[in-house]
Amino acid sequence: MRHLATLMLSLTVFGTAQATAAEVNIYTTREPKLVQPLLEAYSKSTGTKINVVFLKDGMAERIAAEGASSPADIMMAVDAGNLIDLVDKGLTQPVQSKVLKSAIPAELRAADDQWFGLSWRARVIYAAKDLDIETIHYEDLADPKYKGQVCIRSGQHPYNTALTAAYISHHGEEDTAKWLTGLRDNLARKPGGGDRDVAKDIVGGICKIGLANSYYVGLMRSGSGGPEQRPWGDGINVKLPTFTNGGTHVNINGVVLAKNAPNRDEAVKLMEFLVSDEAQKIYAGANYEYPVKKGVAVDPIIASFGEVTIDNLPLAEIVKNRKAATELIDKVGFDN
Repeated sequence: MRHLATLMLSLTVFGTAQATAAEVNIYTTREPKLVQPLLEAYSKSTGTKINVVFLKDGMAERIAAEGASSPADIMMAVDAGNLIDLVDKGLTQPVQSKVLKSAIPAELRAADDQWFGLSWRARVIYAAKDLDIETIHYEDLADPKYKGQVCIRSGQHPYNTALTAAYISHHGEEDTAKWLTGLRDNLARKPGGGDRDVAKDIVGGICKIGLANSYYVGLMRSGSGGPEQRPWGDGINVKLPTFTNGGTHVNINGVVLAKNAPNRDEAVKLMEFLVSDEAQKIYAGANYEYPVKKGVAVDPIIASFGEVTIDNLPLAEIVKNRKAATELIDKVGFDN
């Protein structure tokens, strides 16, 4: 527990009677700046007192240790795998809500109502401006024509293990090992850095093409990531790859209801607010992500990439292949 980076934040409307105010307790691994505007809007409109525990990691371990006396009502986390881990450890309960089901596409929520996506990001292609690409599949990155031209962060980073797990779901472990080997042999440099370093290295002439998340382009081109990053974002083209037998790989930020939520009814109301038009615009826009609710405007930078065809594989199925993905990445010596 000493490794947890924890910060408590209480959001209330001044003048609301504290003794009678509705209350919701949230545990989250999202950065404060990405959720505070949303929670402040809800607190202001309803008078609900919202207490937030910001955790760097270890959320499941903390809630498990707290047991039945845990004050957590809802948990918000990045990555479907983290949400499903909470479910698998028996720390959640289902929510039967017409509001949530009507707002969130089936592929971005659990079939058993245990977890719900709130926003999503796509694993896209960053490409040099002079690289002639009309359409591209994830499978193409192992083509020898890209020998010495690919940049990517560590294969063992969760973004890449999730994509590899999706590849296994589509093609099986044997073909995935061949793909990883071909991709490894096409690398221009050792895997490392972050997704923004992929763009930086393309602009710097180290490579021509790479895999990265969609929202980083918004951070770079808007200047939100720092003025020095604008040329990186402006210096690349963004392509929406698909699997040859599917769509574009995506991952989510989402929410679950805690098993022992002391304020269950108020927590469900907040969860339903999170998929309202107002909340979706704030939540997705804070980090240049896609809203889960159709009809809510996407940031113009992200919208410029074109229409995304989300891969139809259930995220829960992909998550089951994470362990196999990490083993294959090590087996082919991807990061070496």
